[in-house]
Amino acid sequence: MAISELLEHFGWTWVGILVSDNETGEIELQILIKYMRERGICAAFTITLKVENYLWILHALNNPQITIIIMCGTNSVYVVELIRVYTFMFLDKTLILSPSWIPETSEQYYHSVYNGTLVVQFSSSFPGLEDIIKIYRKLDEKSYNEKYWFLLGVIGNISAIDSFIFDDDINEEDTYAQMYTAQHLKQLLLFGVAPRLYSAIEVLAKALHEMFLFIKDEYEENAITGFIHYRRKLQRCIQMMKSSPDPMRPSYYFNEQGEAVHPYKIINWLHTEEAVHEVEVGNFTPWAVSGEKLYINPQAITWKHTQEIPVSRCSDQCSPGSRKKTRETIHSCCYDCDPCSEGEISNITGKYAENCIKCQSDEWPNEKRDRCLPKVLEFISYQNDTIASVFSGVSVFGCLVTGFILRIFISHRDTPIVKANNRNLSYLLLVSIILSFLSIFFFLGRPTDITCRFRETSFGIFFSVAVSSLLAKTVMVCVAFKSTKPGSPWRKWLNVKLPYTIVLLCSSIQVVICVIWLFISPPFQDFDTQSYPGKIIIQCNEGSDVCFYSMLGYMGLLAAVSFVLAFMVRTLPDIFNEAKYITFSMLLFCSVWISMVPAYLSTRGKYMVAVEIFAVMASSTGLLGCVFFPKCFIIMFKYEINRKTDLLGKRK
Repeated sequence: MAISELLEHFGWTWVGILVSDNETGEIELQILIKYMRERGICAAFTITLKVENYLWILHALNNPQITIIIMCGTNSVYVVELIRVYTFMFLDKTLILSPSWIPETSEQYYHSVYNGTLVVQFSSSFPGLEDIIKIYRKLDEKSYNEKYWFLLGVIGNISAIDSFIFDDDINEEDTYAQMYTAQHLKQLLLFGVAPRLYSAIEVLAKALHEMFLFIKDEYEENAITGFIHYRRKLQRCIQMMKSSPDPMRPSYYFNEQGEAVHPYKIINWLHTEEAVHEVEVGNFTPWAVSGEKLYINPQAITWKHTQEIPVSRCSDQCSPGSRKKTRETIHSCCYDCDPCSEGEISNITGKYAENCIKCQSDEWPNEKRDRCLPKVLEFISYQNDTIASVFSGVSVFGCLVTGFILRIFISHRDTPIVKANNRNLSYLLLVSIILSFLSIFFFLGRPTDITCRFRETSFGIFFSVAVSSLLAKTVMVCVAFKSTKPGSPWRKWLNVKLPYTIVLLCSSIQVVICVIWLFISPPFQDFDTQSYPGKIIIQCNEGSDVCFYSMLGYMGLLAAVSFVLAFMVRTLPDIFNEAKYITFSMLLFCSVWISMVPAYLSTRGKYMVAVEIFAVMASSTGLLGCVFFPKCFIIMFKYEINRKTDLLGKRK
């Protein structure tokens, strides 16, 4: 657990493991792999330290991505020989040693191998350590071998010593056996299984002592019953220790599995020509709360050949704005980094960068895709869009021109050209054109529910009034020429009420359509967050598409009827016959709105609104120019023909 948390702390997710060829190594490997997997750490290789695997070991150590090597199990003569022969393979590797590993650092060539090593060591040794060393120093040379090895075996370093004293190829005079002197005895007792063996014996001794005292005091006559009751008491004590561990406990406590676990020190070895220095750089307290079990001071660590923390990863950490993409391999630590998809971010690195996070509907990633920013609100703004100023200017100019023409017609209301074309209908037509120009302002600025409702219905009603006026004009021209024949039944239709009835009736139908629209499903403000990346389009939703297209369809029907009638009477012999002008105006009107529909459906956002505004402006300008500009030209520049005598003369 301590080693796996150490690996996680430094981001070492791709490490190698060398395992001693014994049961200790296998057991430690299984436990270590379990904790590593829980933390997303992968073992690039796990190789048993034996002669037939040397080539595999050399090949594995040659991988520059693997800079951290964990030694599992116990040291042996084979490992000593491997490191002695292949010292150069370990020069760029940082070793991590478990408490059961007893390193040998007496030889000079070991200095470059173990320098910068991190050692997980029991935080406290057992009592009487100095007494044992004094006993050893009193041994005479004759009894050296027998008593020395026996003493070490009793202490508990049996697995580490087996490789020396029971190997057939090693004798008492062997170099590796003679290197264990009094100055190294303390190191042997601090590592290996000795501290754990002492703790196990201590726990067992205390348990036995308490058990027999309990039995003697309460169940002297029936020892078996006493033992059963003591076992229950001991289980309750263990459960109590598991549920409320004491942070000040110095030696051990029982974990969730009922095991006695120990605190550890993290030691950094510094090898110099004079000595080996052990620097405590951290500790591991297993009963501390999660996230605070490991304490490490990276500034106190001296690394091998570098000032920076070594990197041991199969793949580089994914930077913010990207996520992991698993490769086709069994190792989860080997992956590629893909940029986050559109609309997603990732602001973390390392093993947690598994997936990107989708921004909220009103947010969008920045350029690096590591932060969500508010989306830009898009509509035709008076402050930020030049097109709003252009449309406003054209609308005001159209109103002024139309108002100027209306004043001309009022000033010359008694002239033949004004009277001949039903001046009241002309006034009504000019006013509706002015209102159509003004309705453009409902399309500009930030849409609201109110402006959306006025926007769609106002220009529909105003244009219906304008087209109805043109239809009434056309009908009156047609009726007037039909009634010129003696006894014609069309004469009864030549009265003042007919044109106004046509305008009122045709306009009322459009008004009814708009009122029904507003009651059933009125237009409303809508936020489009999907059409454009990084933008929220504030627009008007028509509410009911049926009503919207019914309004446009009815307006198109009026225009089509006016066009057909005007086309039929365009050749009638009258100097002031405006049927041909109405024909051109309706042709322009229909062309604009027919081309507007596909353009309207194929655009989004403020450009869709711009298409609609352009259609309103173009059709209003077309009506104004085709119907009234020729008359104004005659009134202002051809006034000599704007006389009743000329009108009557022409008719003759």
